[in-house]
Amino acid sequence: MCTVFVESEVVSLIAEGHTREDVAAGIHNAIVERVLSLAHRIGIREAITLTGGVNKNTGIIQAIKQRLALSVNIPDEPQIIGALGAALIAQGHVQLPLKFDLRTRKITELIDDRE
Repeated sequence: MCTVFVESEVVSLIAEGHTREDVAAGIHNAIVERVLSLAHRIGIREAITLTGGVNKNTGIIQAIKQRLALSVNIPDEPQIIGALGAALIAQGHVQLPLKFDLRTRKITELIDDRE
């Protein structure tokens, strides 16, 4: 989705008298269409988990839930899940035990026993 095109389209729609709420709903639906078309390529089962900062947008979440008759899981801090996954992969390469608390967003245990 080209942001320049979207911005131009939003300006035009508002100038035509469409409400901001209707325009926002249209943007949400367009994003959800794209997400679901990609998800269907890999397969959707009985539940999905959504990660990334866009999942802080309640409009997106509601639009996805309306389109799917499935359970939708959202982590407490969805915007850090990719970084957390990268950290866990890195941990596997350096062989350090690491525990990460998603609620506090802090490493709760790090033991270097390579001696």
